[in-house]
Amino acid sequence: MAETGNTAEQAEIMASELFSEFFWNKLGPVNHDWPCEDPERHKAEDHPCDVVYYYEEPYAVRQTYVHCDLKSYAKGTIKQAAVKAAVESLAKQVACAEMSETWRSLHTHENVTFSVNGLLFIYNHDGEYEADFQKNLIHIPPESLQLPRGSRLFVLGPKEIFWLDNIRDEIQRMRGKKSPEVPSHEYCFYFHPQLVRRANLQVRKAKAATLETLTSPIIILEHHDPKGSARRGIIVFYSRSGETTDEFMYLIDMLRKYELLDDQTSVVIKSLSQ
Repeated sequence: MAETGNTAEQAEIMASELFSEFFWNKLGPVNHDWPCEDPERHKAEDHPCDVVYYYEEPYAVRQTYVHCDLKSYAKGTIKQAAVKAAVESLAKQVACAEMSETWRSLHTHENVTFSVNGLLFIYNHDGEYEADFQKNLIHIPPESLQLPRGSRLFVLGPKEIFWLDNIRDEIQRMRGKKSPEVPSHEYCFYFHPQLVRRANLQVRKAKAATLETLTSPIIILEHHDPKGSARRGIIVFYSRSGETTDEFMYLIDMLRKYELLDDQTSVVIKSLSQ
C-alpha cells in the first residue's frame, strides 16, 4: 500500500512546497495503488504511487514524468536495509509504469513523447540525521535494478532536501521583499546551458529545474525584467563551500562559458547551507 499517516504527510507537504518552486507539476491522483504488470517477477499484485510530477525536457521535445516514493523518517529509522528495499521497490514501480495502461491513463498526457524516471525522496522530519546518507546506496548495484531503457532512478536524501529547501526559502524571501529582487514566477525559469552536441530545443517552454539540475552542485535561476527591458538577472546557488580561490575561479569560468557574464546581466552568487 502507498505510505499513509501523519509522518508520511510531512514528506508530501515538503515535496509539494519544494517542487512547485522548481516548476514541477503534479498529474493524476496521489496515494493510490495500481495493478502490477509483472506479478511473477515483481512478487506483487500491485504497486504504490505517492505522486507523479512532470516537466518539459530542455534538450528533447518530450516530457519527463517523475514517479515518486516519498518517505519521512526519523533519524534512527534511516537504515541501509530500509533504503535498499525502497530503491528496489521503486525500480519495479518504474518498470511497471512503462508498460501499464492504467498508470499511463492516470499520469500522462495524451499524444506526447515521454520518459518515466523514479525519485526516492527521503525526508528526515526530526532534522537530526547527520550521517553520510550516500553510504546507504553504495551496496546497491545499478544493474540489479533492471530499469527500462531510457529510465533513471534518483535519490534525494536528507542533506540534498535540506539544501533544496534552503534554495526555495531564499527565492521566496527575495521575491517577497518590498522591492523584490526576484520577480513573479512568470518571469523566471531555470537555466539550461547550450550543450555542444545537444541543442536546447525548448528554451521558452522548459522552465523547470530537471532532476539532473536538482542533483547538481550548481542551480541557476534566470529572471527577466517584468517591464520588458533587455536586462536579466542570474542567481547562482552553489552547494560547495566556496572557500578556495580555485573553486571561485571555476565558477567564474563556468559562467563565462555559458555566456552569462555581459553588460545586460546582473549576477548574484549564493552559497547556502547543505
